[in-house]
Amino acid sequence: MATILKSEQILADSGKSWDDAVKNAIGRFAKTVRNVRSANVNNLSCVVQDGKVKEWRANIQVTFEVEA
Repeated sequence: MATILKSEQILADSGKSWDDAVKNAIGRFAKTVRNVRSANVNNLSCVVQDGKVKEWRANIQVTFEVEA
């Protein structure tokens, strides 16, 4: 039987850092989807307010195995 993988694109944010945004994304996604296999960070961005970074954002492609 062949393994089937599926991927979804998600966006997460953090008030701390891009690293934290990525960890938040994977942690939250893994709570509702089993068999997460990998993640690819597609884009990093931030929200700037009054000349300071207010929020870090990560756009991530997450791959997971589809159960039989």
